[in-house]
Amino acid sequence: MTTLENADLMTAIITPFDENDAINYDALEKLTNHLIETGSRGFVIGGTTGETPTLTHDEKIELYTRFGQIINGRVPVIAGTGSNNTRETAALTREVTHISGIDMALVVVPYYNKPNQRGMIAHFEAVAAQTVKPIIMYNIPGRTGVTMANETVVELAQNPMIAGVKQCTSIEDIEYLVDHTPDTFSVYSGEDAQALAAKAVGGQGVISVASHIYGSQIRAMYDALETGNVHEAGRLQRLLTPKMQALFMYPSPSPVKAVLNAQGFEVGDCRLPILSLNKEEKVNLAGRLGLESDALVHAVPVELGV
Repeated sequence: MTTLENADLMTAIITPFDENDAINYDALEKLTNHLIETGSRGFVIGGTTGETPTLTHDEKIELYTRFGQIINGRVPVIAGTGSNNTRETAALTREVTHISGIDMALVVVPYYNKPNQRGMIAHFEAVAAQTVKPIIMYNIPGRTGVTMANETVVELAQNPMIAGVKQCTSIEDIEYLVDHTPDTFSVYSGEDAQALAAKAVGGQGVISVASHIYGSQIRAMYDALETGNVHEAGRLQRLLTPKMQALFMYPSPSPVKAVLNAQGFEVGDCRLPILSLNKEEKVNLAGRLGLESDALVHAVPVELGV
């Protein structure tokens, strides 16, 4: 079974689209290889950043199948399968975890329905009972409208088919989960600004959006932490944090797609209801990233440092 032992920096990869709004697999392969070269140690495909709610069932299956082929066993791959329908989530998770090259599934806390903690436990247990590979839970209250309590995560962590959690709450919660779950259970932050703190307190690392743009810098930060150079790791996180925050100043993934397009990766537009950035928004984003004001407007190839 593939593990996440060395996968401290996971990129929640975008889904590129071409001019006809179809998935652009050439662009996906080019971007994926670049991200591995710049420090990604694994991927979440078909997550929030991948605009999964706008993908059809058939698009998801083809995307995950072809992405598994692109990766070809180089790093772990986690595929998004969650929804607010337990029966459909379980069926899709079972289908996706049969795909060669997919190592785990990412299952979000049910949104909109607003289940209580007992409902969340029942949901994840039902999905875990159907999957053929482990699942990672995704606790993101800002998008789901409900928070999975720490005690609920700890209880579910005892299930052998639930391998970890992507946690988008506080560092204090991550500390608690690291302390109270099995050593084999992976605790990730889903917040880029928590990347250093999450790993420093014993978490697995971060499932990142900013790594599309700043992968080399995040890799350097983690390498510095591993070698005991806490001063350098802290310096890099402090420099990265405002840039990480800027990548969420408009609905994600529109900012990161704007930068990637300017860098020549041809990832295309977002799908409705997310709009690609307009001229004013690109100028504002460029300013927050320390770029020339027209760098993103005119898709001038840009190198981003810290």
